[in-house]
Amino acid sequence: MQGSPWEGPGLSPVDGRTLLVCSFILASTWGQMNFTGDQVLRVLAKDEKQLSLLRDLEGLKPQKVDFWRGPARPSLPVDMRVPFSELSDVKAYLESHGLAYSVMIKDIQVLLDEEREAMAKSRRLERSTSSFSYSSYHTLDEIYNWMDNFGTEHSDLVSKIYIGNSFENRSIFVLKFSTGGSKRPAIWIDTGIHSREWITHATGIWTAKKIVSEYGKDPVLTNTLKGMDIFIELVTNPDGFAFTHTMNRLWRKNKSSRPGIFCIGVDLNRNWKSGFGGNGSTKNPCSETYHGPSPQSEPEVAAIVNFITGHGNFKALISIHSYSQMLMYPYGHSLEPVSNQAELYHLAKDAAKALFEVNGIEYIFGSISTTLYVASGITVDWAYDSGIKYAFSFELRDTGRYGFLLPASQIIPTAQEMWMAIRTIMKHTLNNPY
Repeated sequence: MQGSPWEGPGLSPVDGRTLLVCSFILASTWGQMNFTGDQVLRVLAKDEKQLSLLRDLEGLKPQKVDFWRGPARPSLPVDMRVPFSELSDVKAYLESHGLAYSVMIKDIQVLLDEEREAMAKSRRLERSTSSFSYSSYHTLDEIYNWMDNFGTEHSDLVSKIYIGNSFENRSIFVLKFSTGGSKRPAIWIDTGIHSREWITHATGIWTAKKIVSEYGKDPVLTNTLKGMDIFIELVTNPDGFAFTHTMNRLWRKNKSSRPGIFCIGVDLNRNWKSGFGGNGSTKNPCSETYHGPSPQSEPEVAAIVNFITGHGNFKALISIHSYSQMLMYPYGHSLEPVSNQAELYHLAKDAAKALFEVNGIEYIFGSISTTLYVASGITVDWAYDSGIKYAFSFELRDTGRYGFLLPASQIIPTAQEMWMAIRTIMKHTLNNPY
C-alpha cells in the first residue's frame, strides 16, 4: 500500500515532514547529500535466472540502485540501496518478477543523522579532554593528526612513512611498527580502500594502538616484532574518504576523473594487475566496480605496488573491507585453487575460530571466488601472484542490519575480535618462514 509521498514506513505524514526538514537542515550544515526515504532492500534470489534479473537493475540508466551486496550466487543475499524516488518502480519490478524482498534499512538518513550526531558529541568530548576516542569515527584530518601524535608518542616502535599521493594530491602514509633493522620480513595491513567502509579505518586505528600496548606483554606479538615489521595503511583511499565526510557518505571509489568521461572514480579494488578487466569488474566508468583504464592506473594503487615491490620482503598481506563477516584468501578472479590452498584454508579456519571466541561473532571463510563472488583485479590476488603467500581479505561486521553504517558502538568489539584473527595469521607467518 502506498502512502503519502512524505511518509516513510512507520511514520505519520507530520513525522515524515519533520524528519525531512531536519534532514535538510543537517545536510545544509554539513554539505552532505541527503538520503531521506532511501531504503536498503534485501533480495534472496532462488536461482541464476533471478540473479540475472537483479543484475539487469544495475545496467539501467539512470542507475536506479546501488548494490551494497551485489548479485553473486543464489545462496547469498543481495542488498541494494534504492533512492526514495525509485522505490515504487524498483519494488514493482521485483514483485512482477516474483523476487521476494525485505526492508533491511527503512530510512538511510535516520542512520546518517544518528552517526553524525554521535561524531559531533565525541568531537566535543575529545576537545574538552584533549584525547582521542577509539570508539568513534573520525575525519581524514583527525586521523592524520592522530597518526602524527601517535608516532611521536611511540617513536621507539612506530614511524610514519610517506608512500605517495592520491589523485587529488593528498599524501598517503603508512605506519611502520619495528624494533629495528631494514627490510626485515614484513606484514602488510590496509584499511579503507573502499571509502564508505568506515568501520575498517576505525578497526585499523584500534589495531595500531593495540600493537603498541601489547608489545612486551603478548608473546605472539612480541615475538613477531622481534623478527618482523608490521605496516598499516589506515586510509588507502584518502580522496574518497574525505568525500564521504564532506559530500556523499556512501561513496565507494576514488575521485579520479578523465577527459570526456562524465562519471568520476575507479574501484581501487579492481585496479590491480592480477586478472585485470575480468569478471566481477566492468569497463563502465559509472559503475561502482569500474576497473579503470589500465592496471595500476590509479595513484593510490600504484603507491602500494611500488612500496611493496620496492621493499621486497613482505610475507603476509591483510586487506580489510566491510561488510558480510567473511575471511577469504585467493583467488578472486578465478575458481582455480591456489597451490597452498589447504594451508590457507586451515589458517583461515583457525583465524575465524579465534575471532569467534571473543564475542561469538561468526565469520564464514574460504576462497574469495567460492565464498563471495568472482572479482578481478583485486589486492589479495596481486599480492599472492607477487609472491606473498599469506594473503587474506576480511569483510567485517555486520551481515546487513546496518551495512556500511555500522554504529560506532560496535567499533571496539569489531576490532577486538578482528585482532585475534590478525594475531593468528601473524603467528603462522612467523612460524612458517619462506
